[in-house]
Amino acid sequence: MKNQNEAFLHLMDALPADVARRKAMGDIQGALRLIEGYLAQDCQRELFPRLEAEKMRLERLRDSYPYDRATALAMVREEWPGCTEEQFDALVDGRRMDWRMVDGQMHFHSGFLNSTRLYPAEAPGLKPEAEDHSKRNEMLSRMRKEGGLSACITLKASIRAAVPSAGKRVQAWLPFPADCPQQSEIQLLEATPGYVLAPADAPARTIYWESTGRDSFEVTYRYRHKASFVDPYALKWDSVQPVFDTEEALPHIAFTPYLQALARRLTQGKEGPIQKAGAIYDYVTGHVDYRYQPAYIQLDDIADSCAKELRGDCGVMALLFITLCRIAGVPARWQSGLHVTPDGAGAHDWAMFYVAPYGWLYADPSFGSGGRRNGEPERTKHYFGNLDPCRMVANSLFQAPLTPPDLAWRHDPYDNQLGEMAIDGVGMDGHGMERDVKVVDFTFE
Repeated sequence: MKNQNEAFLHLMDALPADVARRKAMGDIQGALRLIEGYLAQDCQRELFPRLEAEKMRLERLRDSYPYDRATALAMVREEWPGCTEEQFDALVDGRRMDWRMVDGQMHFHSGFLNSTRLYPAEAPGLKPEAEDHSKRNEMLSRMRKEGGLSACITLKASIRAAVPSAGKRVQAWLPFPADCPQQSEIQLLEATPGYVLAPADAPARTIYWESTGRDSFEVTYRYRHKASFVDPYALKWDSVQPVFDTEEALPHIAFTPYLQALARRLTQGKEGPIQKAGAIYDYVTGHVDYRYQPAYIQLDDIADSCAKELRGDCGVMALLFITLCRIAGVPARWQSGLHVTPDGAGAHDWAMFYVAPYGWLYADPSFGSGGRRNGEPERTKHYFGNLDPCRMVANSLFQAPLTPPDLAWRHDPYDNQLGEMAIDGVGMDGHGMERDVKVVDFTFE
């Protein structure tokens, strides 16, 4: 069986014009019908990967964008009864609400309401998201005073099928802490029997099961995460810098003409990797607003699109930062896994950039953008060069294969933060599996 997820490497290939027009007008069934016609013509087999990827995207599109305009407006008015049509349209035009054309109508992203409430000045009738960053700010202040901070963290992750699977071949992958400069003393404490643990340096480290008698799997692990603090602008950099991790990685780390022009403008007159990366970070955190994203399979040319819309979530902002750094000749790479606090854990992505002779430094553009949104410039400043100890690193490469490779369509073919599952060779989407991460223990050291 071929690895279906490799089809997403072809997203830079243009769709046949008739398929693209059907998709643009929201004629999902018409686009799928045309795709099936193309796939039946062996003379155009070079198009097959692109068409197969698009077919999968279209089949899942409604799940990401379930609400038509009338429903979305009604949801807003449940909290904000006085919201007018004009105010709603202003939020749409202001790119606060992500939408796509589905069945010939505007449909809104499942998280549009939470995206909008992040900006109460534009949506004054919505209940603002409750945010208390006092503990985080205290932690960052402590890092600056002590030169860093470590935490010993124990997590319990689980995944189970949400569909009947009795007697079927079930495969499951859960993220597992990778061996990287921030993490040490990694221990597997308890796991469902029959597991296979990926190598410590796997680009997407996992623990894997395959069974015909079980459809629920869990693992408990402990690790130590150390976050050092450094003032990047105080570092002395070598006049000659390395050139690894400065290339394109299509389809989403693409050196488009627009991004090349933007990178030239941002880094003009900047000397050295720190000044260049800093100018790029300031641009991303100063101009890109947080907005919940659909499953990344629905996104085209992620870095370029983010630069033009100035909207994105943690991974989208990280990819823009990485791409602009690479264009400017600064080595940059992906890192992701979980953001963990004593109160819970959730998926998160960020970036790394390299400065010789010091080595790898870190950047978290979405946390930096959040600092700007909340009027906390010290938080924005902190996340250039530094992270925090509230992390679990599992992935060091965007679109990395799992171990063993998941050949079926993955829920997320780019990143693995909460796990993947396949049943009888069919990949499960978000409706086909239930995933969870619980914080067993979190102790600052």
